[in-house]
Amino acid sequence: MARRIRITQVRSAVGRQKIQRRTLEALGIRRHQQSVVHDDTPAIRGMIARIDYLLEVTEVD
Repeated sequence: MARRIRITQVRSAVGRQKIQRRTLEALGIRRHQQSVVHDDTPAIRGMIARIDYLLEVTEVD
């Protein structure tokens, strides 16, 4: 079974570049403080790495 991670937006996307806002949308995050759960894959980790200063990432049991 794949590991799962919870991604929470902790900083606002207001004033960020369009590519950064689009990365949030691709992760399924629409609002500040919203959390989503994804499989821990290289593609998801790559998206997180691009905007890691906006997010908080934790493992889900």
